[in-house]
Amino acid sequence: MRPGIRPAVVDDLQAIAALDEACFGQEAWSASGWQGEFDRSTEDRVILVADEGAVVGYAVLLVPPMTADVVELLRIAVAPDERRTGIGRQLMTAALARCAGRTVLLEVAAGNESAIGLYGGFGFEEISRRRGYYAGGEDAVIMRWRETL
Repeated sequence: MRPGIRPAVVDDLQAIAALDEACFGQEAWSASGWQGEFDRSTEDRVILVADEGAVVGYAVLLVPPMTADVVELLRIAVAPDERRTGIGRQLMTAALARCAGRTVLLEVAAGNESAIGLYGGFGFEEISRRRGYYAGGEDAVIMRWRETL
């Protein structure tokens, strides 16, 4: 069964926070951080979830007013036991559909080859690195996507 992609609702908060912790461990956002994302989700944040009876993935976008041309993909994750099933691709497709005519930026740990491969498959290109950015000294790779017409 392919999950449906939909906007998150406040009832998803606990499931998303638990999934974030399962995916990111010490780099997970705090519960209060997630509450803040939900509080801002109608202003400049878009939170999407992959739902197949339970939340199995999510994506968070920082979407400024239409006068700004850069959107940031702040976070994307898929439950560890659901990876490599196409859910990440579905989330990315839905997220990028909200970014028509804009540039999208994201950062990813340099060692996260599967995520870098997913982003590359959508046309993201590395534009910079933040040396030693993550705990343990791992670099952050900054990637950019521009819609091609």
